[in-house]
Amino acid sequence: MNFELTASMMCADFGHLEDEVHRLEEAGIDSFHIDIMDGRYVHNYAMSLNDMAFIANATKKPLDVHLMVQHPSNTIGLFLKKLRKGDTVYIHPEAEYHPSATIQEVINAGMIPGIAINPGTSVESVLELLRIVDKVLVMSVNPGNAGQMFLPYVGDKITVLLSLMDRMKFDIYWDGACSEDKIRTYAPRGVKGFVLGTTLLFGKEQSYKEIIDDIRNMRF
Repeated sequence: MNFELTASMMCADFGHLEDEVHRLEEAGIDSFHIDIMDGRYVHNYAMSLNDMAFIANATKKPLDVHLMVQHPSNTIGLFLKKLRKGDTVYIHPEAEYHPSATIQEVINAGMIPGIAINPGTSVESVLELLRIVDKVLVMSVNPGNAGQMFLPYVGDKITVLLSLMDRMKFDIYWDGACSEDKIRTYAPRGVKGFVLGTTLLFGKEQSYKEIIDDIRNMRF
């Protein structure tokens, strides 16, 4: 079964960031998930523009940039200048007055457009945006911190999105509290990719390669 695995780099060892990137590459990670937080849209700070640019220069693999910032249209140009064509940029629709215009900036720059949907955001409230994005990042926890517990009602939201994805032409990605059982349940149903953080990938006794190999070899 084909599904994508992306590493949540806010969970990496920043004292050895380049080494972390190379070890994850060698382990077979598909892409690098970059969480940008401004302390306003969420009450936390995570990675910066420069952290993102460093990783972009350290790898040829795609970046998935998750902008958890208020009014991303004000600063999105700074991020787009440092990314490569084919990288993904997610915005939160609630954070923007005119999210479709910001999404169009991403498209015009040659990036893959995406939206991130919080646990408390209904599919109905972003329905029109589903027609213009390629990826939908479903937050299974409230945004802002790693290591949170999965919110079970998000499963119903994924069911709704799965019923729409073929008609509206988008792929679904899982972000937050991603454990092996979530991959085992939702990959066969059509979820395209999973963001791996402290629940499954970082801070474990096994190597990144051992963990990723175990995930790839799971029986469904």
